[in-house]
Amino acid sequence: MKLFRRLIESRFWVLSVKEISQILRNKQLIFLLVFPPTIQLLIFGFALNPDVQHLKLGITDYSNTPMSRELISALTANEVFEVKSATLDEQALGEQVRRGQITAGLVIPPNFNRLLKSDQPAEVQVLIDAVDANTAGIANGYMSQIINQFSRQFTPDVVPPIQTQATILYNPGLVSSWFIVPGVIGLVLNLGSSLVSTAAVVREKDTGTLEQLLMTPAAAWEIILAKVVPLFILLLGEVILALSVATFIFRVPFRGNIFLYLFFAGLYACVGIGIGFLLATVCRTQQQAILTSFFINLPLIQLSGAIAPVESMPKFFQIFSLANPLRHFVTISRGVLLKGNGLDVLYPEALALLGFAIVLLTISTNKFRTQLS
Repeated sequence: MKLFRRLIESRFWVLSVKEISQILRNKQLIFLLVFPPTIQLLIFGFALNPDVQHLKLGITDYSNTPMSRELISALTANEVFEVKSATLDEQALGEQVRRGQITAGLVIPPNFNRLLKSDQPAEVQVLIDAVDANTAGIANGYMSQIINQFSRQFTPDVVPPIQTQATILYNPGLVSSWFIVPGVIGLVLNLGSSLVSTAAVVREKDTGTLEQLLMTPAAAWEIILAKVVPLFILLLGEVILALSVATFIFRVPFRGNIFLYLFFAGLYACVGIGIGFLLATVCRTQQQAILTSFFINLPLIQLSGAIAPVESMPKFFQIFSLANPLRHFVTISRGVLLKGNGLDVLYPEALALLGFAIVLLTISTNKFRTQLS
């Protein structure tokens, strides 16, 4: 109780209440937080259908014969598939699919060569990551077509001797919105956090209340923290709203831990707030801030994989997108929602987000503190 009473009587609490009351009085800001995210989710979820160009292939070749190697060469000859891994452990191949390291896995049985030479049908198993339903459909179609064409060279007039047994993982119905919607949640959080935090600071400059804050007996860190905390809470509310739309309207499954997802969303909210504060310190008006934010946000969105797979981009942009915090959050969003992944799988993305959040918040708050001084 004493700690709570001290919090209530602190200058930080007074500044936070002032910031919350300002936000609640700003009807445009409330509208920006609630209405556009819902519309964006609905439009993107129903309308977008991404295309792909490159597919990562993993191989488990128990046969290891010239015939099996010819089949692998046929799959990669037209560059539809690129072999990214080769292992003799089928479970390891499935784990690579779960981690998103490969799009499809091919398991060739040990008796593959013997069955083909004796004119008996040989069955190969295909594992497909169907988080991206469009990619999964393309991968399955290409795989079946190439294997059938390869089979024709043995018995061109009869049923192909090589038969595929495809296992569609994580999205058995190949629903495109299951790929789009988790990415759009990241898109919405990115726009909401950066735009709202930019507007909150620039509004202080426009109305002249920034000078009034300088006259208060509060320290610079109290002023900054009082601005960050209410925005952070509002953005988590926006994430919960977006998850509700995804779950109840698009029937996107939630296979992971809700608290882990909110933790990751909180990390990215800090990244977005850092971007917004940084823009606010270099922009003088709200119009200038909004135009600048779209100049920053559009490349972040286009290189994030939220709308189109990163694998379909040129190699340079695939590498360059690693410096994009939104790409890491989109990977986390799909991994937690559709695959039920935890920190054991997503820790590289979590560390990247943590690093972006620390760097951006440190730079932006230092520049903001300099302006306050």
